[in-house]
Amino acid sequence: MLTLAHLQQRRSRRWLFGLTLLLLVTLLISLCAGDQWIPPGEWLSAKGQLFIWQIRLPRTLAVLLVGAALALSGAIMQALFENPLAEPGLLGVSNGAGVGLIAAVLLGKGVLPGWALGLCAILGALLITFILLRFARRHLSTSRLLLAGVALGIICSALMTWAVYFSTSFDLRQLMYWMMGGFGGVDWQQLWLMIALLPVLCWVCLQSQPLNLLALGEISARQLGLPLWLWRKLLVVATGWMVGVSVALAGAIGFIGLVIPHILRLCGLSDHRVLLPACMLAGASALLGADIIARLALSAAELPIGVVTATLGAPVFIWLLLRSRGR
Repeated sequence: MLTLAHLQQRRSRRWLFGLTLLLLVTLLISLCAGDQWIPPGEWLSAKGQLFIWQIRLPRTLAVLLVGAALALSGAIMQALFENPLAEPGLLGVSNGAGVGLIAAVLLGKGVLPGWALGLCAILGALLITFILLRFARRHLSTSRLLLAGVALGIICSALMTWAVYFSTSFDLRQLMYWMMGGFGGVDWQQLWLMIALLPVLCWVCLQSQPLNLLALGEISARQLGLPLWLWRKLLVVATGWMVGVSVALAGAIGFIGLVIPHILRLCGLSDHRVLLPACMLAGASALLGADIIARLALSAAELPIGVVTATLGAPVFIWLLLRSRGR
């Protein structure tokens, strides 16, 4: 006779298997779809070597990693702040990366290479992260630390708005379009950014035990021996790094980090040993699907992926709120 633990374990395996299949399907469609549909049998042809290996493959890998990073960041923040509405942009880290980009364009007068702009985005995200850590050292409560992140995000958003409003630089206006989210300019030159995500993604996936304790609440986690301040620091830095690299690759993309962990929790995946890999798989699949829509929705142009995720994610999240309230 199967125990409850065995049934939950079997259910978790089914979820992970299903999400893995979904990711493989969306990955295949992402590589095939575009202005020209190129089936796998033509990937080694001259046309396939250009469109698949040089254009679509680096973009698809970037979408996959960013989607996984954003969903994983959302899961961390929702456990850290004990708030199901927490998401990567809430701490102001995404806006901090945007400020770093705009500062690089202004100071570099539009001549800095792409890798330097990406590095400035990461530095901007980490700067906001370290400011948050200064607040954390004062042993603020989780709610106060959350409010500090919201305030920093508002300040960074105001700085970006002022900079663009008074600037005549075409590059800055292009950056504001880029901050709506998009993978149109991603190629193999951004490989170093993709590689920079991998060790942090792997490390976070191994931290299910402290995240399970954090999900019990601050008091319970402290009573069970978890060094709360240390884990706050580590998780905030990991989140800042993942969000900063994601913004450097694709701009600000909303709702992935908010909706994906929330949906999976509603489906019963509350144990972080299962939730963390499930978030990576589901986040990557969701963003790949949104990127496919962004590429194919218009024949003459490409939609910003941030617009697609907001359009699809907002109604879903409202439905989730109504559903959870009715329970």
